[in-house]
Amino acid sequence: MQDILFDFIAKYITLTEEEKNAINSVDIFRSVKKGTVLLSRGQQSKNSFFVLKGCIRTYYIIDGEEKTTAFYTEMDALTPHCVINKAPSDYYISCVEDTILTVSNLDMEEEINAKFPKFEIMCRKMSEELLAKHQIDFDGFKTSSPEQRYLNVLQSRPDLLQRVPQHQLASYLGMTPQSLSRLRARISEKDRGK
Repeated sequence: MQDILFDFIAKYITLTEEEKNAINSVDIFRSVKKGTVLLSRGQQSKNSFFVLKGCIRTYYIIDGEEKTTAFYTEMDALTPHCVINKAPSDYYISCVEDTILTVSNLDMEEEINAKFPKFEIMCRKMSEELLAKHQIDFDGFKTSSPEQRYLNVLQSRPDLLQRVPQHQLASYLGMTPQSLSRLRARISEKDRGK
């Protein structure tokens, strides 16, 4: 688990053995079973997550129906809004698959950043990338049709089609599972006709 994390960090900064040992000394690695709810609506949390292996999702429950807003897979980071604004969560986070992740909190991060300032630089770079990615994803979602959203997932995140239950994927795309089935059939028919 540590090697996966260290390989990811190496994209941003070079770690010394002392820095690796400091990370290893903090109890951040967790193995979590499929279906586990990491955060519930109304709950307060200080935890941020980084997926090493597996898949987690964020969703709201509106009028008794789950509305999936995002999936996080390998090398994705998630800091819930409630951590930043120190208010109860408006949404849920749960594991779609058995998942290995890091769980950290602001106190841990501040301690590591104080000892090793280059971690703060790495976190800033990651935050900037994440903000840009979320803006692009949001703009793409708002300006595209359900079919275009599905084709985008097919192109950019095809693994989700195998990893995520159809009703969750449909919710993420902003359609019903029946509409997603019809869309898949229509696209499959077009592909066979070529």
